[in-house]
Amino acid sequence: MDKLNQSTKIVLFVLAALALVALPLVVAPFGQGWVRIMALALLYVMLALGLNIVVGYAGLLDLGYVAFYAVGAYMYALLASPHLTDHFEWIKAMFPNGLHTPIWAVIPLAAAFAGLAGMVLGAPTLKLRGDYLAIVTLGFGEIIRVFMNNLEYPINITNGPRGISQIDAMSIGPLDFGKPTELFGLAIPSVALYYWLFLALVVVTIIICRNLADSRIGRAWMAIREDEIAAKAMGLNTRNLKLMAFGMGATFGGVSGAMFAAFQGFVSPESFSLMESVMIVAMVVLGGLGHLPGVILGALLLAALPEVLRYVAGPLQQLTDGRLDAAILRQLLIALAMIVIMLLRPRGLWPSPEHGKAAASAVK
Repeated sequence: MDKLNQSTKIVLFVLAALALVALPLVVAPFGQGWVRIMALALLYVMLALGLNIVVGYAGLLDLGYVAFYAVGAYMYALLASPHLTDHFEWIKAMFPNGLHTPIWAVIPLAAAFAGLAGMVLGAPTLKLRGDYLAIVTLGFGEIIRVFMNNLEYPINITNGPRGISQIDAMSIGPLDFGKPTELFGLAIPSVALYYWLFLALVVVTIIICRNLADSRIGRAWMAIREDEIAAKAMGLNTRNLKLMAFGMGATFGGVSGAMFAAFQGFVSPESFSLMESVMIVAMVVLGGLGHLPGVILGALLLAALPEVLRYVAGPLQQLTDGRLDAAILRQLLIALAMIVIMLLRPRGLWPSPEHGKAAASAVK
């Protein structure tokens, strides 16, 4: 029976993988916008999985996670656009053909820069817990956004609120993700190429997070989450473990930010507001803290929900003769959906089995 179940799981896994790979080709005839929504949803899955390390595994409430997203995005924007060569002569002399960072350098650099930023954030917050930690991390996220908005004078580094444009599309060898390509006589749009790239990165992220959860470090994070004093009494170095959680979670945010910059071709401080951090935290909490399938489900739902509700907000606005703004109405519908979910499923849409068993036994 176990062998049969294992074989069934493998078959289902292969079928699901093939379906995910073929999905953009199936959806493309209905419009490239839907494929774009799916690609952005995968980016949010990666962000939610990274934040889950900090919030779900280590139990550290981080409301400034979007800062690492911004660090990765601006890092790639500066290293793959004409902005630096246009404003700094010495950089133009070193790179006369411009800065065009390849993907094999983008991912490690984004992970390293964001990981360093995560440890810088984690260092002064090691003694804080709960609401105090949330307030400090929220402030850190806002500081990064304000810096990006003002680093235009006296030296133009981020181009201020105007943002950075003309960012190179991602490329792997001769394959340019910014241009349509042809595969077996079939025209593949660039947005589908990005979808497959993001899907591959999400798979790698899931594998890393799964191994982390089953490792000694992951068990130590969960011990800190349940009772930090008991974990310290058992000999765990809670200081280093917390720093590691901040740094490890931030790396995925940095990689996601770099992919976002390449995908959009433009970055500005408005893309990294507090609302983005709140939405990423909501993805983790609504899906199920510490449970990978739940986090993925929460990220996919909340990433797609705003776009789907555009088609609901428009008709409702017409019913009120335009007295209600569609954007505000859409935010109201998102908030109502989140409230309903939390009332019906207080532990998340797909909580971890351990939490479910504990809750069931407590009720009995």
